[in-house]
Amino acid sequence: MARPRKPLLSTDRIVRTARALVDAEGLAAVSTRRLAAELGVSGPSLYNHFRTKDEILEAVADSVSAQVDLSMFEDVRDWRAALHDWAVSYRAALRDHPNIVPVLARGPGRRPAGLRLADAVFGAMVRAGWPPSQATSIGALMRYFIMGSALGSFAGGFVDDETAYDPTSYPHLGQAHLLADQQEKIDERAFEAGLTALLDGLSLQYDRLAHQT
Repeated sequence: MARPRKPLLSTDRIVRTARALVDAEGLAAVSTRRLAAELGVSGPSLYNHFRTKDEILEAVADSVSAQVDLSMFEDVRDWRAALHDWAVSYRAALRDHPNIVPVLARGPGRRPAGLRLADAVFGAMVRAGWPPSQATSIGALMRYFIMGSALGSFAGGFVDDETAYDPTSYPHLGQAHLLADQQEKIDERAFEAGLTALLDGLSLQYDRLAHQT
């Protein structure tokens, strides 16, 4: 029998399949046995590409980091506009793949796309005139904010049941049962409000730095 023109298995195919599984069912659904079944191969063949399940999840996480746009750090946008646009792109990637956030939250480690992301933010802040120590803090702060926004939905945390919140116990939650129906709008608005407040605060610090030099 002639060999197939395309190899049956590849690193990219494993990562795509694992990412789809994580998106659909969460991290716990991923195992080498389950992946092999999804790919239609034998379990041991996966070990030609990845040694462990954790390596597969790390690769899935890095594939999500690779979806974040970094072009704003290479054009003429100022540091504030660049941070804003990058944060929006980063959150969009996490919103599309929320189940992988706990792996991403560990930090970039040795993941290439994750390291490129951290390098781009730090480099752009230093070029803009931020001292290296503060550029590091800005990268960390932005990461905390964006990751936190992706870990769960505030609006989605309330049940769609007007009898659930007794006004005697919760006098200010009379409309809370309506939040779930407006989840996306509320979460988007909250993210933008928080991002604006964060950037406003950084802009004040940046202005103080300019007056000190």
